[in-house]
Amino acid sequence: MDDSVFQRLYEDYNRDVFNFLIYLTRHREVAEDLMHEVYVRVLKSFGRFEGKSSEKTWLFAIAKNVSIDYFRKQSTIKKHTNIHFDWETQQLTATDKLPEHFIEADEQQKQLLEVLHTCTGDQKMVILMRFFQDLSVAETAEVLDWTESKVKTTQHRAIKALKTKLDVRSVKEGG
Repeated sequence: MDDSVFQRLYEDYNRDVFNFLIYLTRHREVAEDLMHEVYVRVLKSFGRFEGKSSEKTWLFAIAKNVSIDYFRKQSTIKKHTNIHFDWETQQLTATDKLPEHFIEADEQQKQLLEVLHTCTGDQKMVILMRFFQDLSVAETAEVLDWTESKVKTTQHRAIKALKTKLDVRSVKEGG
């Protein structure tokens, strides 16, 4: 991979990848560290990139894998065991408060992001990719290595769960 290709990939996609990572981890420093790891993997694996997918979906697939590795590592550290971490069904719990990056978001978006972090890992990934990164169903399926049907089903369940959780939150807050 020559420097100009790497530079172009970085310039074209670094903001999207970083936003995805920060939405997922809710921690600027962690997102920065993971971003570094994403681009290390890009350098190492570009020779195997066959162009069957777009560069954007390929980068998001790498970012997804780096994120899953991070959450597995955190889970293992917390449990001090090697219990299998199933990112699809367990929450990708980031206990930090929303980073300053989100302060600019309007109140409705902040509430959505807070509630999103109580969803399962697969629901969270789909919502972030589809609605925060504007990936199509096909692109999301490609990144996650799922069928389009699974993406649609997961998206439907995630939206339903988010709506229920937001409604409950609204009732609790007296709104």
